[in-house]
Amino acid sequence: MGISGDVPQISPRLLKVFTWYVRRYVRKHLNAVRVSRAGGFPELTAEPVLVYMNHPSWWDPMIGMVIAEEFLGGHSHYAPIDEAQLKRYRFFSRLGFFGVRLGSLSGARTLLTTGGQILLQPGAILWLTPQGGFVDVRERPLSFFPGIGHLAKLIRRGMLLPIGVEYPFWEERHPEALVRFGEPVEAADLFGCNAGESTRLLESRLLATQEALAQESIRRDPTDFDIVLSGRAGVGGVYDLWRRMRAWMHGRSFDPHHGRR
Repeated sequence: MGISGDVPQISPRLLKVFTWYVRRYVRKHLNAVRVSRAGGFPELTAEPVLVYMNHPSWWDPMIGMVIAEEFLGGHSHYAPIDEAQLKRYRFFSRLGFFGVRLGSLSGARTLLTTGGQILLQPGAILWLTPQGGFVDVRERPLSFFPGIGHLAKLIRRGMLLPIGVEYPFWEERHPEALVRFGEPVEAADLFGCNAGESTRLLESRLLATQEALAQESIRRDPTDFDIVLSGRAGVGGVYDLWRRMRAWMHGRSFDPHHGRR
């Protein structure tokens, strides 16, 4: 997809390889990536989408890539990254990342100009974590950086989609990655709103999404979710060795899962 200006040019081949690596890494270190059945995924058109997530963990970009491949294939994905980190890992620009100087006016301008260019393109998706740094899933109220309200005003058509994420430990040694899609904000919903009003509307939609996901996390019921990526199950060590031996002695195949799936 060719876009002029400072928008990165994505390498499909490099993106495919890196996505394969991410999925393999997630499978190795998490029990499963689960998506809430109640938080239905909205029907997408060719219009631009701004996806905004809460930011509890280092895992968020990787889970975002898994979700992008599973639900948002056929779109071009972009996201801001700390300018200093992009200089260290320049290949990220070929994956759709663009550098912003965190906590500065120049960084805010870059986000608005580059993000604005992206959101003018059909089929483009811009990913943001508008809380800035890492924030515990229980922290209230949500506080977004003010730039998201200005950026939201640049969207002429399309939607803004909240996504809630959590990483609880349930029955296995490795944590779950829980994901819930929230009620989208249509671009038309922001007509007549100023930047502050837009920000508060976006905060309220993500907050509702996180609250609903928190209740599902507390219930610990796997049937509330669809598994989009299975990871490494089992408790490990001597405990799993004993379970494996018992299964062998009783002529059963060994299931490493400790709890329900």
